[in-house]
Amino acid sequence: MKAYRTSVKIKLGLIVAAVAIAVASLAYTNALADRLQAREQEAVRLWARAIEYQAQAVLGNPYYETFEALSRAVESGDVPVAEADSFEAALEWARSMPPSGELDFVFNQIVEPARFNVPAVITDTAITMVTSARHVDVDSTAGEAEITLQLLARARAFDEVNEPIRFAYYGGQVQLVHYGESDLSRVLRWFPFVQLGFVALFIFVGYLGFSYVRRNEQSSLWVGMAKEAAHQLGTPISSMIGWIELLRLQREDDPVVGEVTDELERDVDRLRLVADRFSKIGSRPELSPTDLAAVIEHVAGYIRRRIPESRHIRFDVQVPGGLVVRLNAELFEWVVENLLKNALDAIEGDGRISITARREGSGVVVEVRDTGKGMDRATARHIFRPGFSTKKRGWGLGLSLAKRIVEDYHGGTLALKETRPGGGTTFCITLRAAEHPAPPRPPLRALSEAH
Repeated sequence: MKAYRTSVKIKLGLIVAAVAIAVASLAYTNALADRLQAREQEAVRLWARAIEYQAQAVLGNPYYETFEALSRAVESGDVPVAEADSFEAALEWARSMPPSGELDFVFNQIVEPARFNVPAVITDTAITMVTSARHVDVDSTAGEAEITLQLLARARAFDEVNEPIRFAYYGGQVQLVHYGESDLSRVLRWFPFVQLGFVALFIFVGYLGFSYVRRNEQSSLWVGMAKEAAHQLGTPISSMIGWIELLRLQREDDPVVGEVTDELERDVDRLRLVADRFSKIGSRPELSPTDLAAVIEHVAGYIRRRIPESRHIRFDVQVPGGLVVRLNAELFEWVVENLLKNALDAIEGDGRISITARREGSGVVVEVRDTGKGMDRATARHIFRPGFSTKKRGWGLGLSLAKRIVEDYHGGTLALKETRPGGGTTFCITLRAAEHPAPPRPPLRALSEAH
């Protein structure tokens, strides 16, 4: 019991650590995504400022009208002398300005392609007209009006993510830059979830593989222990049979010795049955159509005879005749015996144990119910695990072996149907009904004596 509590604590600790790692990974990746988004916002602002600067560079020429007059004079071939000074000043200003080709180079070759790959749409303040758009996926096969509607819809969607940027356009008209997230930013935000998904898949597959190997190792361990126990019991059982016969021959006229040897012989037969049961673990037992009522009555009778007289335990066996199932009688008796012994241990003082069986469809259902102390949910989850026991001296193998016998060898199920503290416990066994009637069962004298 303590080992399982420690195991649960370790598992909870691992889960908490995994959650902490996942949260830390998500937080770190989101921080990187926020930094990337901040850089993208600066790139969008730079793009808007560059457009604004280009517009102001044209509108901010103080000699714009003079250049226009000079252009007209040049075309007519007549340059007035009175305007010569203005033309000279305009030319001097023009010489001091950077060439327009350099501005275009900075904007077209550096600002736009190198630092700006964010989807963006430029509209008027009423969001009714589209001035420009970049990196926005639209249906290129649609008409111009439909494309404009798509861009306006995307612009409104971008505003839910980022606040639009205002800037002055040609003629001082205010424009809005609506922008979203780049593909890199979106991928970066989703990356930890994808990564955690792959890690979780790997852990799940690894857990399945580890569980499979662990179950095989446990199965091999229990089978090896069972067969070794059967082997070790064989030699002393044979010796005890010889000693009992010798004692009987030496004191055949003594009634007390005769009674003692008879009891010893029953106990030896019991040991032989136990050794035979252990020897069958790990090998496929032979199943045959068997009358279920005879087997259960046999086990119940054995348990009844071993209840102390100081305890008042009522046994109710309601198994109708004619319920025939394919089973190995010796192994199935072991299953029922384990359930009944657990029921006796669970009853403190007086109580009742009932065994019922009924036909359900193509199967037979056996229920073992007691009025004992019951179990809480935490304990009930582990009762079929090898090594788990609520008893101070228990090995925790009874229910585990019983479940293995029913499910692996008989193709049925053994489950805890219901239990609650102070309300007793009910176990349910489901077996397939036999298609053929049970043959005449041999006399149970040998087994009865063994019990």
